[in-house]
Amino acid sequence: MHEMALCEYVLQVLEEESGRQGYVRVERVRLEVGALSCVEKEALRFSFEAVARGSLAEGARLELRDAPGQGWCGMCEETVTLRSLADPCPRCGGFELTLTRGLGLRIKDLDVV
Repeated sequence: MHEMALCEYVLQVLEEESGRQGYVRVERVRLEVGALSCVEKEALRFSFEAVARGSLAEGARLELRDAPGQGWCGMCEETVTLRSLADPCPRCGGFELTLTRGLGLRIKDLDVV
C-alpha cells in the first residue's frame, strides 16, 4: 500500500516546515490528489490517521481535493483531460499521450497553531 508511504512523506514535510515556520500543531491538511495518481482515497485517509498518531498532526482533519488528469496528444497536438491512465485521447482516439498533470499528490494548504 503506497498510500502509507505517501502519508509518511507528508508528515515528514509537515514536521520539517514546523521547524522552519514555528507551528506546533496541524489542525487541517488539504491535499490535492491527481486523478491519474492511482491513490486510493480511503486508504490514504486510513494511512494518514495511522501515521499522524503521536505527531503534531494527530487529530488533524484531512481534506482531499481532486486534480484532473491531463495529457498532451501527439496525434492531434492538443492538451486533453484524462480520467484514467488507460484512456485514449478523447478527441482523436489516439494513444500518443504524454501525461502532464494529475499524477501526483500535493499539499495545498494547512491550518496550524
